[in-house]
Amino acid sequence: MLTPAELDRYGRQIMMPGFGEAGQEKLKAAKVFIAGAGGLGSPISIYLANAGIGTIRIVDQDVIELSNLNRQILHWPKDVGRAKVDSAREKLSAMNPDMKLEAIRETMDESNLYQLTEGFDVIVDAMDNIKTRYLLNKAAIDHNIPFVHGAIYGLEGRVMTIIPGKSACLGCVYKGIPPRAKFPVLGVTPAVIGRIQATEVIKYLTGIGELLINRMVIYDGLSMRFMELKIERNPDCIYCCKI
Repeated sequence: MLTPAELDRYGRQIMMPGFGEAGQEKLKAAKVFIAGAGGLGSPISIYLANAGIGTIRIVDQDVIELSNLNRQILHWPKDVGRAKVDSAREKLSAMNPDMKLEAIRETMDESNLYQLTEGFDVIVDAMDNIKTRYLLNKAAIDHNIPFVHGAIYGLEGRVMTIIPGKSACLGCVYKGIPPRAKFPVLGVTPAVIGRIQATEVIKYLTGIGELLINRMVIYDGLSMRFMELKIERNPDCIYCCKI
């Protein structure tokens, strides 16, 4: 049941065709896991918190560096040296004090990701390395919940939504693990991609619109074009071929 304050706060989105109070109640009941509190995690968490998601768990191990501030809009100059999750907890709780927020400082790996994501409705990828993304992909498949993938580089980004058993997964698209390296990024790129990811989460939870299933949207900021790639399931995929 929505309170009078919630009906007022979320009134503009409740007005949307097919959304209504029922859609807002679905968001209020939802639990979303966000992997990363950096460039992508900032806009994803901000827009999901302000949309009225009932429970958000955001996990990150890192501390804030000065070089993060061009793109990681959850974090401000005063936060340099703090854990990202502490800064995220402060800002997101102020934005929406009514939601349940779990900000956990922990390295995500094979030993803990299944437990960290257990009981959630959606996993959102806000990472910067493919190794952890494969683990998130596997966790989503193991839990049979959607996985919203996003990635950025410079002025380019990509988004796709994975529904276990119904669509291609991350392992159908990418192969191998390239070495980690520092990469260029303009702050507006994760803003664009993160907002699309948040949109996919909201659409899935409320049941409106068409998801990016078996489709990858490519954003090219230099030419200001959006392109779409059709993705097919790989019958030999080591992650999803048995589903």
